Amino acid sequence: MPERLTEMLMDTWTPLIILWITVLPSICMAPMNPSQVLPSGSSTGLKRLTEEQRVLNRSKRGWVWNQMFVLEEFSGPEPILVGRLHTDLDPGSSKIKYILSGDGAGTIFVINDKTGDIHAMKRLDREEKAEYTLTAQAVDRDTNKPLEPPSEFIIKVQDINDNAPEFVDGPYHATVPEMSIVGTFVTKVTATDADDPVYGNSAKLVYSILEGQPYFSIEPHTAIIKTALPNMDREAKEEYFVVIQAKDMGGHMGGLSGTTTVTITLTDVNDNPPKFAQSLYHFSVMEDVPLGEPIGRVKANDLDIGENAKSSYDIIEGDGMDIFEITTDAQTQDGIIRVRKPLDFETKKSYTLKVEAANIHIDPRFISGGPFKDTATVKIVVEDADEPPVFSSPTYLLEVHENAAINSVIGQVAAHDPDVSSSPIRFSIDRHTDLERQFNINAEDGKITLATPLDRETNTWHNITIVATETRNHSQVSRVPVAIKVLDVNDNAPEFASEHEAFLCENGKPGQVIQIVSAIDKDDPKNGHYFLYSLLPEMVNNPNFTIKKNEDNTLSILAKHSGFSRQKQEVYLLPIVISDSGNPPMSSTSTLTIRVCGCSSDGIVQSCNVEAYVLPIGLSMGALIAILACIILLLVIVVLFVTLRRHKNEPLIIKDDEDVRENIIRYDDEGGGEEDTEAFDIATLQNPDGINGFLPRKDIKPDLQFMPRQGLAPVPNGVDVDEFINVRLHEADNDPTAPPYDSIQIYGYEGRGSAAGSLSSLESSTSDSDQNFDYLSEWGPRFKRLGELYSVGESDKET
Repeated sequence: MPERLTEMLMDTWTPLIILWITVLPSICMAPMNPSQVLPSGSSTGLKRLTEEQRVLNRSKRGWVWNQMFVLEEFSGPEPILVGRLHTDLDPGSSKIKYILSGDGAGTIFVINDKTGDIHAMKRLDREEKAEYTLTAQAVDRDTNKPLEPPSEFIIKVQDINDNAPEFVDGPYHATVPEMSIVGTFVTKVTATDADDPVYGNSAKLVYSILEGQPYFSIEPHTAIIKTALPNMDREAKEEYFVVIQAKDMGGHMGGLSGTTTVTITLTDVNDNPPKFAQSLYHFSVMEDVPLGEPIGRVKANDLDIGENAKSSYDIIEGDGMDIFEITTDAQTQDGIIRVRKPLDFETKKSYTLKVEAANIHIDPRFISGGPFKDTATVKIVVEDADEPPVFSSPTYLLEVHENAAINSVIGQVAAHDPDVSSSPIRFSIDRHTDLERQFNINAEDGKITLATPLDRETNTWHNITIVATETRNHSQVSRVPVAIKVLDVNDNAPEFASEHEAFLCENGKPGQVIQIVSAIDKDDPKNGHYFLYSLLPEMVNNPNFTIKKNEDNTLSILAKHSGFSRQKQEVYLLPIVISDSGNPPMSSTSTLTIRVCGCSSDGIVQSCNVEAYVLPIGLSMGALIAILACIILLLVIVVLFVTLRRHKNEPLIIKDDEDVRENIIRYDDEGGGEEDTEAFDIATLQNPDGINGFLPRKDIKPDLQFMPRQGLAPVPNGVDVDEFINVRLHEADNDPTAPPYDSIQIYGYEGRGSAAGSLSSLESSTSDSDQNFDYLSEWGPRFKRLGELYSVGESDKET
């Protein structure tokens, strides 16, 4: 029974307490209720106020005479009274009229012009407009004259808690590192309330978490979200969904609330070491695998992601550390094992490696959790493959003298099959490297022999390729380069470096050096060239010239006396013997030509011809050439002048008896026959030369005017006969309007001076029987058919 009584008391007092909490702030903040009276400016205007109102205005809040208040969102059956205007000039006889103007006057606010009562006609929303400025004035009702100056006042809309908090920027997304300590900042949210933040607690917000505990917490007034649980692991749960509530009225009952969601994602930190999926890996590889080829992959898994999951792989132990290498695949984070050096099944058949995977980026905060690395064992088995032959050397260098005999052995190569089966090897020369077939090789033992003579001066080096092939498997082939150097022997005699011709001045002195000559030798002795010069035995006592060897291996030619004369002897020939220092020595004889010339006093050669003596004094060869050129130029000018004069005398107009061109004008329909002269216009057969006195010119190229078939006119003179006939023939063959019966085309003009005369029988004084057409066969192939027609006609007449 006491419990029931307690419940009844609670049910009775709870609504009263809520009503008191809600209404009390509004009563305390309002200056007057339910109506307010504004004086017109005189202190006596307050006489009509009750004593309770005066006491309320003085004790509760200082009265501001130019302000009124109205509660927002107030709705009722009657307009709400906002306040009353009154002036001391109003004696109560209804002669004063109150006028209201300004914001909302006449629409939102209406004044009773007799009593001065102001009513709000509509529901007001403070969030739309918080205050209205109006002007009141008292005027004489009869004359409308103002009784006192206008008075401005403000009507403020009083706020009520009619707007719930809103999260404008929601929903939110935030991140926080995993394994964070309690109290780590996550993010901050913000809610807004459209109610008045100054008046009452309508806009006073308090934040709380509806979902997301016990992982996160929020500060009630700052809305800062923090971690509430330590060591949250991303690998266990990565994303959290948190619901945040903002409630006004300071969080008390009756307040309005709004919610938003915050999606919180744990970011990764390197708190997990890599771990191999298995501790032992097995791989097999053929021994002939190319270098750098992948032979297998290993994988160390890491629960972390991104940069924290990257690992590097290394071979830390094993008997194949120098044979194999391991690299990291940047995309898959696999360890790729590759061959670093060639494998040989016959030498080693298996390898064992120890591979380590370690994180690249290590977080110092978690280093105490253990080493961030792991190891695994890799066993690699080498499988046998059929390998190509292996030469005893990667390259060969052979030497042979250029005078070596044909079929002599100059060297040998060797190769073997590295496989256990050891197949026999056959050798051959790649003939693409020995196009001249200068060498041969024994297929069985690899001995290289000489096939053609060698010449070091032509080619010092020969580079060939030897091919070794297994006899059991011809696909197994190996190649090796062989360089053959041709050694020199003394087989070339020295000779002059160039064809020398010496010049000797007539006024030369005894002992003067006429010429310095040098020699060359195609051979290449080890100690360099050394030449010996001498005159022929019969020329040793030459009375005119002598020789002297210089230290630079050259030879000087000297004159023994002076007084040489071109008239006496113009040219001297001096044979010189040149020998080398080879074994055996080689020698040759070269002849030096010495020409006697006329020189100036300074020894400069001027003329070496005997004819120079017969030239007039002071007249040089250059002057004679200039004179000859002038004469030739004059002759050319005279020839051109005569040629132009001859062309100028020729007439441009062609006379009738000189015109030998044959111009066929056109073919036309003859009609019923030769005797039918009414089927065509006989005037078309007239000579066109006489029309308008036209005479053809030689300097004008005749042209062909192609006219339509209907109503053809005579064509101009000078038309090519062959071309004209071909054109007319083509027209006759392709003209769809041509008659089906035979027709003859008309020759309007054939030209004058033709040996054949006119082919037309019209205007002819003789008949066909009087004419002989045998000459048509002599005109060539173009008139062959015409000659056959006329010859046939005559034979028919005779028969």
